[in-house]
Amino acid sequence: MDILERSARLWSGEEDLEGKHAWSADNTLHEAGEGIAFVHSFANASVLRTSDGLMMVDTGGFLVAQEVHRLVRAWSALPLKVAVYSHGHIDHVFGVPHFEADQEEPVEVIAHRGVARRFARYEESPGYNGLANSRQFQLPGLQWPTDYRYPDTDYEVTYTSSLGELYFELHHARGETDDHTWTHFPDRRVIACGDLFAWVTPNGGNPQKVQRYPRDWAVALEEMAALEAELLLPGHGLPLAGKERIAITLRNAAALLRSIFDQTLEMMNAGAPLNEILHSVKAPEELINLPYLRPVYDEPEFIVHNVWREFGGWYGGDPSELKPANKVALAREILSLVSEKRAYYSRVEELSDSPAEADQRLAGHLAELAYQADVLDPDARALRARVFRRRASLEMSLMSKGIFNSAAMEAEAQPEKR
Repeated sequence: MDILERSARLWSGEEDLEGKHAWSADNTLHEAGEGIAFVHSFANASVLRTSDGLMMVDTGGFLVAQEVHRLVRAWSALPLKVAVYSHGHIDHVFGVPHFEADQEEPVEVIAHRGVARRFARYEESPGYNGLANSRQFQLPGLQWPTDYRYPDTDYEVTYTSSLGELYFELHHARGETDDHTWTHFPDRRVIACGDLFAWVTPNGGNPQKVQRYPRDWAVALEEMAALEAELLLPGHGLPLAGKERIAITLRNAAALLRSIFDQTLEMMNAGAPLNEILHSVKAPEELINLPYLRPVYDEPEFIVHNVWREFGGWYGGDPSELKPANKVALAREILSLVSEKRAYYSRVEELSDSPAEADQRLAGHLAELAYQADVLDPDARALRARVFRRRASLEMSLMSKGIFNSAAMEAEAQPEKR
């Protein structure tokens, strides 16, 4: 089946997303238009052929860049002249050295100036980033890279240029990152949007990563929707064709972000604490259930955290958390008040087995208290593993599944003395 035909079927719900999500990638190259190649990888690469050589938007991820290079070279032997980084995440920016190794001339890499700042930060924090992404993607032992191909040309707000007959415009947007670029090819009626649209609830939350910008993201989506593009090339998922379909998609994604943002800020202005907001803000059902906006990666609840963090800092309204006790000491104190440990464990298991999500959340708190109180206790370790394995099995988003499964794996591993 043609990739654009499959995309339309997934978008409309004709093809079941439960079987294989649009984000599932097989490292294949597809013709998405005249002189346009789309490499469907974990993070996609888009290639446009011109009389003067090739231009790419994103060049392949840390683990698959060599394969992306092979696929592009099988499609065209023309030199890669220009590469745009849609943002600095490592699944988008590792292909350029492979192209420079097989051609005489260097590639001009263009990106927002924030990309260089991101690379510098990554070089300082490989340990944390490796651990966070190991949890997120369930990749034990992931080694975070420290060697990056920095941009040659950067810009702040907009940038325009041409390659051969191909005119292009770069637009900065804050969304999933502060260094995002969406690329417009007005003569071709094509937009390469990076991760501003990725066939999932916009990744505006991510509990293990730095600040995201939901309202700015919505603005960028609305700006792209107004351009009447005929082809949308996203950073993840399949390309989308048809100006009406593209406009509807981008506006719906913007509406989802605006709803979460507006609800959160309204409650913040009314003086509500973070915990109350987290349990009150709801994404509109008619949006969150669309095939291309389902919360299978990030979640609306996590987006609330980023709105709070951007506008309100890290204090969530609970004074006991301003200068908290050591969590191990707190857990031991609470558990010391429990007269019958077996009854405590039984109650945790009862809550964990409940069909109510509120009970499962309680089970997580109580199981973690038992574990923190004595990480060497095999019963506490088994309880933690059981509770969080069940929580992971009931979650839809990859982020929740990853963190809960990692907690279970930690409890199942050989304990270390404190």
